[in-house]
Amino acid sequence: MGAAGPEQSGPPLLAIRGLRKSFGATEVLRGIDLSVARRELVFIIGPSGSGKSTLLRCCNRLEEPSAGEIWFEGSNLLAPGTDLNAMRRRIGMVFQSFNLYPHLSARDNVALALIHVLKRPRDEAHARAIEALRKVGLADRGNAKPGELSGGQQQRVAIARALALEPAIVLFDEPTSALDPELVGSVLAVLRELRSAGMTMMVVSHEMGFARGAADRVVFMESGQIIEQGPPALIFGPEAPARIREFVASVEHR
Repeated sequence: MGAAGPEQSGPPLLAIRGLRKSFGATEVLRGIDLSVARRELVFIIGPSGSGKSTLLRCCNRLEEPSAGEIWFEGSNLLAPGTDLNAMRRRIGMVFQSFNLYPHLSARDNVALALIHVLKRPRDEAHARAIEALRKVGLADRGNAKPGELSGGQQQRVAIARALALEPAIVLFDEPTSALDPELVGSVLAVLRELRSAGMTMMVVSHEMGFARGAADRVVFMESGQIIEQGPPALIFGPEAPARIREFVASVEHR
């Protein structure tokens, strides 16, 4: 585990209480309670359909919760009048697909929101974009178009785009699932660097080795509920509930 761990004093950065989400008659989240401390890396695992991605998407209201509360930096994100754009600048998100504009360079993809959302001068935005690319090991590829980059490099550009807005937390939704196996390591290396630098993160992924070595806490979800959570030694250890051991074994032996 890296040097930087969560700061446990003070209120949590993110607090989810009684969160429910239904799509029609199907209840996907069934009363989620979860808090994330500053500087904590929370890793969320569980079978497909357990509600992991929906949970992340509710945290920045890409999906509207059906019930419950989400508190972030002391404010209720579900309160009427919440400035969604301001909130989303503080809650970065990285998806499975890179969602880069193919006609723009890596630098311009990263700078786009700085210019058009934060209204930063172009020169300042470009400088911040290159700094964000440096953090993901791509400062020398700022002029490359997405089609000239590997999948792993494109995902790192997407991470840089989230970092450029200087968020308080970054949500990662299966960030390596679209990558060839040999490219996964470069993205996980960036996550390790972010963790060492103290970035607060929630990560949904099947990369169990990464979770064992880098997570502060692992959360196991199934059927829209949190079944168990704790340090990696608990979740991946011999004392873990049989259902979790069965799931982990099925993922690791694919």
